[in-house]
Amino acid sequence: MPFLTLAEVETLARAAHDGRTDKAGRPYAEHLAAVAGGVRARGGDPDQIAAAWLHDAVEDAVLDEEWLAAAGLTARTKAIVRALTREPGESQEAYAARILATPGALLVKEADLAHNADPDRLAVLPEPVRTRLTGKYDRMRALLGLHRDADPAA
Repeated sequence: MPFLTLAEVETLARAAHDGRTDKAGRPYAEHLAAVAGGVRARGGDPDQIAAAWLHDAVEDAVLDEEWLAAAGLTARTKAIVRALTREPGESQEAYAARILATPGALLVKEADLAHNADPDRLAVLPEPVRTRLTGKYDRMRALLGLHRDADPAA
């Protein structure tokens, strides 16, 4: 089976998330594009960029594991998507450990966290939600050994 091009992965991800919005009510595809752009800006390779487009697809159940297993993606892209798919009830520690153990996944998660924690993006949320999410993102950064100050593409 031939591998999907990055343009095909982007089209597929946009279609899979069509009609979905983020916590601020923005089209979800904007988040996917920002994460893919963040991966690119951090020097990510095509496998990581493809995974960025798909990083929430299985977790959000817009695509399933069977689709991922059969998809025309490299084994590395599939492994990164799986690493970034948080399981129900999974601890942040276990999730972070899987990301750290999967080659290429940390860079994608770094770009995801950078966009999720963008002050402009968080500013439109109610204060309790903003505070909760900021704490969650800071904790995940700490577990992954990432530092907000050192993020060149944030």
